[in-house]
Amino acid sequence: MRSYVALALGMLMICTGCAQNHTSRLHTAEERRMTLGVVQKDIKQGMSQAEVAELLGSPNIVTKDQNGDEAWVYDKLSSEVSYSKGQGGGLIGAVWSIVGIGGYYGGEAGAKAKTQKTLTVVIKFDENSLVQNLSYHSSQF
Repeated sequence: MRSYVALALGMLMICTGCAQNHTSRLHTAEERRMTLGVVQKDIKQGMSQAEVAELLGSPNIVTKDQNGDEAWVYDKLSSEVSYSKGQGGGLIGAVWSIVGIGGYYGGEAGAKAKTQKTLTVVIKFDENSLVQNLSYHSSQF
């Protein structure tokens, strides 16, 4: 019986090691830095293109109007999925199941939510490559 308990504890330790921190696989904060709040707070009339690029990164689209003034378009789409999944019985039920004493009781339960957000930002520059004006559209569904 003692060897079953040792085996169960060993298996539990191995499984815990496998359950790594999944957030490390997600995009970094640096990659998610462009938000409507950042645009509203940090992008100001008269800023240079270099300053804008430093804050927001490279634009998705660069165009010029009939006067030769440049416009940068940032078009971002983000999806966030959250889920929670659990199994009935808890730790004690799992250990009893591993050592062969009784069955693993309970079942699975879970929930999932998905949110999508879009942000389109258009920054127009004047003939000196300074921010002339800015417009944006944000949605969430």
